[in-house]
Amino acid sequence: MTAARLAFLVVTLLTAAVNVGIAAADLARARFVLANSAQVGVPRSWLPRLAALKLAGAAGLLLGLHDLALRPVGVAAACGLALLYLGAITFHLRARVLHNIAFPGFYFATAVASLGLAVSS
Repeated sequence: MTAARLAFLVVTLLTAAVNVGIAAADLARARFVLANSAQVGVPRSWLPRLAALKLAGAAGLLLGLHDLALRPVGVAAACGLALLYLGAITFHLRARVLHNIAFPGFYFATAVASLGLAVSS
């Protein structure tokens, strides 16, 4: 296995795992999710839909890893996740909630890294 292939595998699995984790927190209505959502102005009613998008993105990433023919699904999933987290960063900036902007920033970075590695591999 080449270093590029290994990086693609590790980064994509990491991205999928963190998205499943935060989607589970959204669905469980974890205290930190509710507090953060309230601070940035995201209605509670959006949480199940946001969780579904995160889970769909994670599933798409995993499908893209499974087979070369499904790589475009992984690329689309990474693109969708990057846009989702770009929106989250925008919500943080708009609400001037910067103390925890690193979290959507991290998720955005993993999605962009997955996208870049999927396109280049």
